[in-house]
Amino acid sequence: MKKLLSTTRTVGDGYAILWTAMWLVMMAAALYFRPLLPVDETRYLAVAWEMWRNGNFLVPHLNGETYSHKPPLLFWLMHLGWSVFGVNEWWPRLVAPLFGLINLYLTGLLAQYLWPNRSSIATAAPIILIGCLFWTLFTTLTMFDMLLAFCALLAMIGIIRAWQKDQPSSLVLLALAIGIGLLTKGPAVLLTTLPVSLFVPYWTFSPKVKKTEKKIDGDNIKFPNKNGTWSRGWSRWYFGVGLALLGGVVIALLWAIPAAMSGGEAYSNAIFWGQSAGRIVNSFAHARPWWWFLAVLPVLVLPWTVWPAFWRALGRLRDVHEDNGIRFCLVWFLPALFTFSIISGKQLHYLLPVFPALALIGSRLLVDHNERHINQISWKQYGLHVPATLFLILGFFLSLIPFFAKIMGLHPIIQEINFVWGLVLALLAAGLIWWGHRINSFMPRIACLASLSIALIIVIHLSLKPVLNERYNLDTFSKQIRQWQDRGISLAYLGKYHGMFNFMGRLEARIVPVGLLHPDLENWQKANPKGYLIVPVGRKHEQATPIYTQPFRGRRFMVITVAQSLAHPEIIDKP
Repeated sequence: MKKLLSTTRTVGDGYAILWTAMWLVMMAAALYFRPLLPVDETRYLAVAWEMWRNGNFLVPHLNGETYSHKPPLLFWLMHLGWSVFGVNEWWPRLVAPLFGLINLYLTGLLAQYLWPNRSSIATAAPIILIGCLFWTLFTTLTMFDMLLAFCALLAMIGIIRAWQKDQPSSLVLLALAIGIGLLTKGPAVLLTTLPVSLFVPYWTFSPKVKKTEKKIDGDNIKFPNKNGTWSRGWSRWYFGVGLALLGGVVIALLWAIPAAMSGGEAYSNAIFWGQSAGRIVNSFAHARPWWWFLAVLPVLVLPWTVWPAFWRALGRLRDVHEDNGIRFCLVWFLPALFTFSIISGKQLHYLLPVFPALALIGSRLLVDHNERHINQISWKQYGLHVPATLFLILGFFLSLIPFFAKIMGLHPIIQEINFVWGLVLALLAAGLIWWGHRINSFMPRIACLASLSIALIIVIHLSLKPVLNERYNLDTFSKQIRQWQDRGISLAYLGKYHGMFNFMGRLEARIVPVGLLHPDLENWQKANPKGYLIVPVGRKHEQATPIYTQPFRGRRFMVITVAQSLAHPEIIDKP
């Protein structure tokens, strides 16, 4: 038995090295081939830059005004790296992805707690998670959801440790997770941390096990807990959860109260009301139908949803009432899915903090399916050729997009995609189709599929590099704006300004947004007769020769003088 456990641990460590290498290669491609993406990534770095520049680490600001949309933890982590390495772009872009990598390890650790004698589940779960195309793509982006996923995993580990080991002190992890989550994205963290701690009676009951039940690795596959579970009664459990919630709130208030006092009444109302009750008040004005998440979820977990083995394994989900671990993950996933389905402004990345739950369920079912039929399953039944065919089609699709775009007269952006890299993905997928029948072990199968997902993300970065550099990279334009400001030229932006130029240009002065509330544009023109106006336009304007132009997405930025804006008001009136 010791030899078997040692061998299993070695295998698990080997795959941990594999998914870490996948992450490294993917992030290297993202950092090298993709610029900061407006408007989200550029905005978050702009907020961090303004806090750093002004030395105000308590109240986030954007373009001279308080920024209440997000708490400051992500910005603080950016500052932490800047204090060591100096102000740079690469560190802020690594912060959120680093949590994506940590989340893989925490997912494996949580699997060990949920299925303690099923080490293969702990090995498979991170591979399945990094293989999900949606998770992998968002791992490369500078957003808040990977930090929120970290908080969810930390909370889950604290809860399961407290229950399994009869250890109230482990609920400190729940308190930390709630506090960190509140400082990351506000009350949204409660949706992914509290349900599991509140519905403990559901996922902890142990049904009677039949004498004929199959044993695996010396432990019943239905996971009856045998190691000193919680013995202090329900009242003490919920008292401990309440203390953890209170502790997490206190952690957040240590920042929120001083920030509210410093930021003023409007900022105080925004962080205490706008981040919580204010969003609930408007939560039923559906931007998308309630079933939208259910409809897109199968796409988000590709390629696993087109793998025949996944559907065969999914049949075991009917035995959910017999598996504490699966019930644990469902209580983690379903309440969040339900809540996100009924609120307004549905965004796909809201689901990222519960994706580890899906990976854990998938790994549990797939490993069980493999072990039950280890001597019966052929390579055709596992069907690596089916998901590999999907990647083959995607590769050819990427390679043929420019050709069809030109014939059909589609937008020029589409015609600029570098098609060569799509063929590389197609060749990799074709190789797996040809060679896949020789893969007889379960872990190499899922590792191959996860590798194709990583390859697709890298190919997307390579293929879109010309478009991204031409139409999304605002670095040169931002530096030009800084030169104008250094010469004392005032600049204004026509429309709502999201701080796209502030970090890359290391701007010291504010860019004034105008045209939002009459007569702010006219007042600015009178006060700054020698100023420059940045105008986003969708078509060419021959009436005036701009000082500077910059392609942006499907449009462009045009910089004109105040005199030109007065002489040609049609540029402003009809952009």
